[in-house]
Amino acid sequence: MRIAFYAPLKSPTHPVPSGDRRMARLLMAALEGAGHRVTLACTLRSWDDGRRPGRAERLAALGTRCADRLTVRWRDDPPDLWFTYHLYHKAPDWIGPAVSRRFGIPYVVAEASFAAKRAVGPFAAGHRAAEAAIRQAAAVVNLAGHDAEGVLPLLESPDRLVRLRPFLDTRPFAAAATERDRHRAALAELYGLNPDVPWLLAVGMMRGGDKERSYEILAQALSPSPAQRGRAGVGASPHLLIAGDGPARSRIETLFGGGALAPTPPLPRFAGEGVLFLGQQSSDALTALYAAADLMVWPAVNEAYGMALLEAQAAGLPVVAGRTGGVPDVVRDGVTGLLPPVGDAEAFAAAVRALLDDPGKRRRFGEAARRIAVEEHDLSIAVEALDAVVRRAARKGNA
Repeated sequence: MRIAFYAPLKSPTHPVPSGDRRMARLLMAALEGAGHRVTLACTLRSWDDGRRPGRAERLAALGTRCADRLTVRWRDDPPDLWFTYHLYHKAPDWIGPAVSRRFGIPYVVAEASFAAKRAVGPFAAGHRAAEAAIRQAAAVVNLAGHDAEGVLPLLESPDRLVRLRPFLDTRPFAAAATERDRHRAALAELYGLNPDVPWLLAVGMMRGGDKERSYEILAQALSPSPAQRGRAGVGASPHLLIAGDGPARSRIETLFGGGALAPTPPLPRFAGEGVLFLGQQSSDALTALYAAADLMVWPAVNEAYGMALLEAQAAGLPVVAGRTGGVPDVVRDGVTGLLPPVGDAEAFAAAVRALLDDPGKRRRFGEAARRIAVEEHDLSIAVEALDAVVRRAARKGNA
């Protein structure tokens, strides 16, 4: 089957890495793994922060022109199905529904969300477009369980909502886990780290809004009081390794004792006691970090589900993350990690202390995380599930 793929929030070819780009690529890989020919239909980013009057209307006009061009290009040989990843009121699909109607092909969506409260205000136009797209969808693949409540009422029948857990190719992470000692020794030598103390790892883009707020909570939770310094637990003993970069990096580094920094500081650098900023990391480097660390820590403010949390667990790394959104879809509280209330720095610190003080529990959580990642979140599961979704949509469309 020929499938046209589109990601309005962030194209899989976007130069800046993120969990959203990662999932777009994984969806394409899963569809291709099922034997389908997948073509990236368009790279138009429809994201609108609601702060620029008229932007939604301009994006809608651009989407119409893109749809017109695709209609001409595919006039004699259209795709069999259109597949859109991640649409909501801030990033509606202005292209796929129109192209699908013109060619009479099924329209399928993965990770759609809908909030009635956005019907008025700066996102009203995007809200209406997202609603229309969801209503048109022959199937909606639900990657974050909390999205189902808003989406279900828009669907012609409940069976159009298909549950699929977030997924990834677990093999490179599992392989890295078997080489933990080697990765840890190499990183200790490279960065001057003490391999005999716990290593906490945080992975996140450094931009304003929810990401910066997550870093603020992390800094509050892990800043030792004078009484804590020099003792085991959340204090001077562990290393905190932070992987990520972005426009808010200078502000974020100051949260951890980095002082006034240049806009593009050298990499890597220590910013405060035991805190090492590593900057943006390649996929291979991140995999090694996951395998070498002792605990993944991320407050996860308004996180959809957190691909980095899933990657960490696939490498056998237990997690402490804020309980929000779809995070419980990828982190099992009390089994693969701990999920304190989102935004509560004190509760987050207590969860980190609890696991730092109990190496046996960390080990059990890590083993469970690695096993569950393979059993419930592997790419092979998505290949089979998505193949069934698109073939069913195509059959119904041709009926």
